[in-house]
Amino acid sequence: MADNETLECVTEHERILQEIENTDTACVGPTLRSIYDDQPNAHRRFMEKLDSRIRNHDREIEKMCNFHHQGFVDAITELLKVRADAEKLMGQVTDTNRRLQDAGREVTAQTEEVIRCRIQQRNMATTVEKLQLCIPVLEMYSKLKEQLDSKRYYAALKTMEQLEKVYIPRVSQYRFCQIMAENLPRLREEIKEISMSDLKDFLESIRKHSDKVGETAMRQAQQHRTFNSAVAKQVHTGHYSKPVYSLSGRTHMHISNGLLTDDDTGDEDEADEEVLTAQDLVDFSPVYRCLHIYTVLGDRETFENYYRKQRKKQARLVLQPQANMHETVEGYRKYFNQIVGFFVVEDHILHATRGLVTRAFTDELWNMALSKIIAVLRTHSSYCDDPDLVLELKNLIVICADTLQGYGFPVNRLFDLLFEVRDQYNETLLKKWAVVFREIFESDNYSPIPVETEEEYKLVTSRFPFHDPEIEKQDFPKKLPMSQSVPQIYTQVKEFIYASLKFSESLHRSSTEIDDMLRKSTNLLLTRTLSSCLQNLIKKPHIGLTELVQIIINTTHLEQACKYLEEFITNITNVSPETVHTTRLYGLSTFKDARHAAEGEIYTKLNQKIDEFIQLADYEWSMAESDGRASGYLMDLINFLRSTFQVFTHLPNNNNDHASMSKLHYFRPVVSLALLVFLTDDIHGRQKHL
Repeated sequence: MADNETLECVTEHERILQEIENTDTACVGPTLRSIYDDQPNAHRRFMEKLDSRIRNHDREIEKMCNFHHQGFVDAITELLKVRADAEKLMGQVTDTNRRLQDAGREVTAQTEEVIRCRIQQRNMATTVEKLQLCIPVLEMYSKLKEQLDSKRYYAALKTMEQLEKVYIPRVSQYRFCQIMAENLPRLREEIKEISMSDLKDFLESIRKHSDKVGETAMRQAQQHRTFNSAVAKQVHTGHYSKPVYSLSGRTHMHISNGLLTDDDTGDEDEADEEVLTAQDLVDFSPVYRCLHIYTVLGDRETFENYYRKQRKKQARLVLQPQANMHETVEGYRKYFNQIVGFFVVEDHILHATRGLVTRAFTDELWNMALSKIIAVLRTHSSYCDDPDLVLELKNLIVICADTLQGYGFPVNRLFDLLFEVRDQYNETLLKKWAVVFREIFESDNYSPIPVETEEEYKLVTSRFPFHDPEIEKQDFPKKLPMSQSVPQIYTQVKEFIYASLKFSESLHRSSTEIDDMLRKSTNLLLTRTLSSCLQNLIKKPHIGLTELVQIIINTTHLEQACKYLEEFITNITNVSPETVHTTRLYGLSTFKDARHAAEGEIYTKLNQKIDEFIQLADYEWSMAESDGRASGYLMDLINFLRSTFQVFTHLPNNNNDHASMSKLHYFRPVVSLALLVFLTDDIHGRQKHL
């Protein structure tokens, strides 16, 4: 049992020694610790084993040294022999090194230069690479400056956007890019302010050019209407042929930028004129540019509100008339030109921009303007006393309405206003013709018209519808029963109808309505104006019995001519007089009333004249007896009555009872005079008998 333990201990120690010999010294500690952890006195036996192993190794070393000692000595001897050669070689190497150093010094300098150049080249390559990143940024910024200098602000904003989103982020580490990025918001504000300033200049410019735009639009609308009327007339008469303008490739009418144009209408002098549009007269680029800029900047709503607010203010200024506008047609024309120009521009803005102004906004402006226009025209037209001016006003209203209607604005209220203006026009016409009638009556000699030749007769009958078979059978020279005022009055009534018809043109009314308007205005002329002039003429003190008789004759012929006036109106309007609602002329009652007034004035004046003869007579109350002849005053009275009755014979024969009763008034003074004569003779006879 003890032998087995000793054998195990020796085996373990052998293993430990092999492990110590084959293991790194840093790992020996755990191995040695295991020796002390074993049985008591094991370390002593291990130390004995270790000493035995050391002695064995020493003996092996000694054997090895003895075996190699001679070789070592030989090697030392050889080494000593090589020493001299080594020193010689060392000298050669040193000399070679010196010479190599001398030769390599220049190479070293060149090498350093090459290294420096390579470093510079590398830096340059790096710089070029960085500059290639920076140059596009600088180019874009330079482009931005050029765009700002050339006032291409919308393009400048696009360039800014590219700088911010694409170019500056690539080189954001450089300070100049940071400065650029800081300047961009300031540049945007400058662009915003400049564009707003341009817009203000545009608004000021458009205010100055509105009248020119309106004038052009109204002229083109008038030319278009004239052209359509000419074509319609040609078609109506059956002489319409293919227009010449189609051969040259030109068109009479086209729509350009929302503006109605007419290329081949108007006078010959204007045939080759270039047709102007709103864009030709006004530069709209500031509006487009400002709108785009504010859209890009995300502030479009602010711009739209500002523009609409300013245009409302301008609309109020445009609608404000001049104080003396009613004095000349130019005042009205300028007023309408400005209004039309304003709304033509707004219509162009409506169609050329998207949402800057809306149809609701333009309709609101137009409704406001329409109310103001109607109020202004009502006020100022009431001051007009010249029918030509009122007619020009009507034409301007029609052209204005037609022009704006072509742009889609409702103008029914303007045409309704024309009926009020028509009444004003008729009033001015009546005043004008009242003066004309007075001048005719004052210049008339109230004697039958003498006709020396057939040409003179035809001239009179061409002016007045006179037909009398008995007078036509008479030889020249001869006299017509009426005085010069009759054909003049008849001609002036026709002129009045023509003047009334001028106002009815272009009102888009039916022939029946125009016929009704003409007949009503003619009735007013006859029943008010002409009747008043006749009444005033009859009442004038200087009008004698002869003139009164001639007035009766004149009114009779004028009364007979009324049917020709109705035919004249029918020929103008092409409306049959048998139409149910056709208005009749009231000339019959007008001239009858004038004749009755003249007859009454004849009666009054005749009685007054007889009374004057009797009152001025110098009676011989102390005469002893009658001398057998009438007194001188009585002869004068008889001669006066004879001449007066001679004038009465020219009166027309009237078979109606009223005329017969009127003639009794003429003979009543004669009967009274006869009774007076008989009484006088009877008194003288009785005195003689006594």
